[in-house]
Amino acid sequence: MSLSKRMKSLFAVIAIAVSTLFMGLMAPVALAQDPVPITPATEQVNNPYGVDALWRQGDFVAKTVLVLMLIMSAATWYIMFVKLYEQQKLFAQAKDTSAKFWNTPAVSQGQAALQAGTPFWYIADRALLASKHYEGNVVQEVDRSSWITISINQAVEEISSRLQGGLSVLATVGSTAPFVGLFGTVWGIYHALTAIGISGQASIDKVAGPVGEALIMTAIGLAVAVPAVMGYNWLVRRNKAAMGRVRSFSTDLHAALISGARVSDSSSVSQRKAA
Repeated sequence: MSLSKRMKSLFAVIAIAVSTLFMGLMAPVALAQDPVPITPATEQVNNPYGVDALWRQGDFVAKTVLVLMLIMSAATWYIMFVKLYEQQKLFAQAKDTSAKFWNTPAVSQGQAALQAGTPFWYIADRALLASKHYEGNVVQEVDRSSWITISINQAVEEISSRLQGGLSVLATVGSTAPFVGLFGTVWGIYHALTAIGISGQASIDKVAGPVGEALIMTAIGLAVAVPAVMGYNWLVRRNKAAMGRVRSFSTDLHAALISGARVSDSSSVSQRKAA
C-alpha cells in the first residue's frame, strides 16, 4: 500500500473518532437544555374543621342552635316573598280600581265592576251596607256621615292589619338572631376549651380549629339577622305606600256616598272657581 493511501485511511479514522467524541459531548448538553418535566404528586389534605365538622362534632345544644337559625332564615325569606307578592298585587288592584270604579255612574255599579274579594271591593261593600242599613231611630246620636265613616275606617284597619301580618316575625328574627348565634359561639368555645384542658395539649392546631368553628355560629346569626332587618324596613315603607292608596280610595268613596263627588273632583272644582 502506498503512503498516500495510508495517510487517507488514517485521516478517515481520526475524523470518525472526532465526530463520535463530539456527539458524546453534545448529548448531555441537550439533555440539560430540555429536561423532562416531573409533575409532583398533589396530596389531598382533608380539612378537619368547618361547618361539616361543627355539625358532626357538636352536641345537642350546638345542633339545636343551628337548626333554630335555619328555621329563622327560612321563615324570613318566605315572609319576605309572600308580603312582596301581596303588596304588588295590591298596587295592581289600586290601578285597576282607579280605571274602572270611578268611570261608573253609581257606587253600586262601581263595586260590581271590581273583582270580588279585593281590598277595594271590600271597602266599597262595607260602605254601601252602612249606607243602606242606616236607621236614624236606632242610632240617633250618630249621623249618616259618621256612620259610614266608622264602617269605612273599620274596613281600612282590617286591611292594614292583614298587610302588617308577618312583619313582627321579621322584627323578631332581626333582633334575636345575632344573640342566638352568639350563644352558640359561647357554648362552642366553652366545649372547645374543656376538650383542650382534658387533652392537656394547648398547641395552635388544638385551639384555633374548635374556636374557629364556634365563631361560625356568630357569622350565621348575622347572616340570618341582616336580611330580616333590611326586609322589614323595606316592606314597612311599601306598606305605607299601599295604605296611602287604600285611604285615598276610602276618602273619595265616603265623599261620593255623602255628596256625590270625589274629594279630588271637589278640590278641582273649587280651584276652578277661585281662578
